[in-house]
Amino acid sequence: MPHKPNPELIDDEAPEATEEWFAKAHPAKDVLSGLVGDAAAKEMLKPKRGRPPVAQTKEHVNIRLDADIVQSFRRTGAGWQTRLNDALRDWLRSHAS
Repeated sequence: MPHKPNPELIDDEAPEATEEWFAKAHPAKDVLSGLVGDAAAKEMLKPKRGRPPVAQTKEHVNIRLDADIVQSFRRTGAGWQTRLNDALRDWLRSHAS
């Protein structure tokens, strides 16, 4: 049984892609330079690998902490190392000389 589309979600400006639309479609590398120019197309089509560079990188360190401290932060879920970093930063601010 075909799925009946929700009429509230139908967008006339961005209709559903059909087989006919796909048959007429062309790869971006073939049409992009005509739309935005050669230089912009070359930049847009350049493969981007990995994470974007950050202004201030983190430094990898090995540190020994009490098990209960680490467990408490780990229990807070994903991002616990960032929260530990933030706690250390707060301590530095409150103890600045």
